[in-house]
Amino acid sequence: MRDERDAIIYVGKAVNLHNRVRSYFRKIVGRGPQIDQMVSQIARFEYIVTDSELEALILENNLIKEHRPKYNTMLKDDKTYPYIKVTVDEAYPRILFSRRMYKDRARYFGPFSSAQSVRSTIDLLNRLYGLRDCSRRLPADIGRERPCLNYHMERCCGPCTGEISQEEYRGRVDKALEFLSGHYDPIIRDLEQKMNEASAAMEFEKAIRYRDQLSDVRQVAQKQKMSDNIGENRDILGIALTQDGPDADGVVQIFFLRDGRLIGREHFYMTHVAGRERGEILSEFIKQFYGGTPFIPAEIMLPCQVEDAELIEQWLTSLRGGKVKLRVPQKGQKEKLVELAGDNAALILEKDRERLKREEGRTIGAVREIAELLSIPSADRMEAYDISNISGFANVGSMVVYEKGKPKRSDYRKFRIKSVSGPNDYACMREVLTRRFTHGIREQRELENDEIDEAFGSFTRFPDLLMMDGGRGQVNIALDVLRDLGLDIPVCGMVKDDHHRTRGLYFNNVEIPIDRGSEAFKLITRVQDEAHRFAIEYHRSLRGKAQTTSRLDEIPGVGPARKKALMRSFKSVEEIMQADVETLAAVPEIPRATAEEIYHYFHKPDETAEG
Repeated sequence: MRDERDAIIYVGKAVNLHNRVRSYFRKIVGRGPQIDQMVSQIARFEYIVTDSELEALILENNLIKEHRPKYNTMLKDDKTYPYIKVTVDEAYPRILFSRRMYKDRARYFGPFSSAQSVRSTIDLLNRLYGLRDCSRRLPADIGRERPCLNYHMERCCGPCTGEISQEEYRGRVDKALEFLSGHYDPIIRDLEQKMNEASAAMEFEKAIRYRDQLSDVRQVAQKQKMSDNIGENRDILGIALTQDGPDADGVVQIFFLRDGRLIGREHFYMTHVAGRERGEILSEFIKQFYGGTPFIPAEIMLPCQVEDAELIEQWLTSLRGGKVKLRVPQKGQKEKLVELAGDNAALILEKDRERLKREEGRTIGAVREIAELLSIPSADRMEAYDISNISGFANVGSMVVYEKGKPKRSDYRKFRIKSVSGPNDYACMREVLTRRFTHGIREQRELENDEIDEAFGSFTRFPDLLMMDGGRGQVNIALDVLRDLGLDIPVCGMVKDDHHRTRGLYFNNVEIPIDRGSEAFKLITRVQDEAHRFAIEYHRSLRGKAQTTSRLDEIPGVGPARKKALMRSFKSVEEIMQADVETLAAVPEIPRATAEEIYHYFHKPDETAEG
C-alpha cells in the first residue's frame, strides 16, 4: 500500500489478494482506529505474484525489513547478539568475540545476551589455558618477531616462539571447548588439584593464581544453574500487551536455552500492535527476528498459536538446515517457562512504559518541535557540520547524522580539506558541502528511482534539515552550495552566545529564540556538541599521526613494513644514516635498489652549500 507521496505504508501477503484488499474497505466495527487511519492514506496498491506461499512469506519479510512501513507491526530496534567463536580451522586456534555467525569452519557458542559476559568468558579461557589472542599467521610467523607482553606475563603459552607444539596447543583448545560446552566439573577438579599441589610445595603465588581462576570458573558455572533436563536448543517466547488504543505497546520476551542451559534472556518492543491479536503479533516478531539472527534453535515455544505456523516452520527449517518446530506447551515445566516469559514481558512493559514515553519526548517529540519551530514538513533526518583546525593546520570537517532524534553513527563522515590552506572556515565548509552533495547526486544518478531507499549510504540519502555550526555566514555558504547544485533543502544555523552555549536557530534570515527548557533546545545542543566533538577527534588523530612520523617516511620505497624491518636491525635512525649500501641491503626485507635509495637520501649533497 502506498500513500499520495508514493511512500510504502504497509506490506502484506494473501493467497487471495482480492478478498484481502476488499476487507480493508468494509465497515468493520472494532478493527481499531489505526487500521482506519491507514486505509484513509492509501493512494494505490502495488502487487507482486509469487509461485508459492513460502516465496510470498520470504518476500514480505524482506520488503518489511527494507522499507520499514509505517503500519506494519515492527521490532523497535534491530539488536545483534554476541557469539564466542573458536577458530578450530587454524593451526593454533583463537577464541574470539563475534557479532555474526559466518559460514566458515569455526565453532560458535551462543548467542549470549550480554557482550560483557562474553568478553569476560573469553578473557577467562585465555588466562586458564594460555591461548593466544593475536592476529599473527601461525605457523608461518613463528620466530619472526619478538613475543608479545602476554607471553612475558604468562598469559599466553607463546606459540609464536615455537616452544609449544600444535598437538599440545590443540589439547588446551579442546579443554576450552569442553568448558564452553558447559562441562565445568573436570576443570574445577583440575584447578583444585593444581592449587593443592602448589600449596603443598609452598609455591604460594601459583596457588593464589589457581585459586583466583577457580573462583572465576565457579562464578561462570553458577550463572548456568537454571537448566532443562532434555538438554536441547530452544527459545521460549512470552508476550505482554497494554490496553488497546492508538498508543498501545507490546513486549516480546525470549529466554535462550542452549544445550539445556539458560544462557540469557532479552526483550523486544513491538510497534503498531493496536487492534492486533497476540498470534498475529508473534507471527510478525518470529519472521523479523529469526530472519535476521544467525542462530535458529530446533524448537520455539509459544504462549499461543500463530498465523501461518506451518509456513513459518517450513521457512525456518530452510534457513536452519534442520527441522524447526513451533510448539504451544499445555502442561508441565515447558508451560511454566512460557508463563514465566510472559510474566517477565508484563513486568518490563509496566516498568519501562513511562521511561519510553520520556525517551520518545527527547527524540521524536524534540524533532517534531524543531520542525514546527521552523515551519518545515519534517526534520526526521538532520545533518550537522563543523570545521576544526589550529591556525589553519590540518583543516578537517565533520558530518554527523541524527535520525528521529538519535545519532546514526554509521552515517557519520569526516573530511580532510584539500583545497584550502590557512584558517578559512567558510572556504572549508564550502568544500565539505560541495563534496558531500556532489557525491550524493552522483550516487543517486547511478541508482534507479525506486532503488534509492535501498541505498543506506550516508551520501545517497539527503537530509530533511541541514544544521550549520554558526550563524548567517555558515548558513549562506550552505545555501550557495545547494543553489549551485540545484537542491532545495532547509538550512539553519545553530547560534551560540558569548559563553559558547547554544542560543537559538538562524533560519530564513531571522534568529529564532528557543525555550532553554524544551526538548528541542536540548536536542539542538546535543547535535551541535556532537558535530564539534567528531571534528575535534579527527583533527586530534591527524595531529597525532603528524607527530609520530620519521625521516624514513619521506624515502621512496620505504613503507611501514620496511621501516619496521630497518628499526629491528638498527638501533636508531642515526645508525641507518651511517650505514653503507651493503649493510642496508643485508636486511632481508630491503632490496638493493631500496638500500641505494636510502643511502642516497641521507648522503645527498647540500644544495644550499656554495661550490
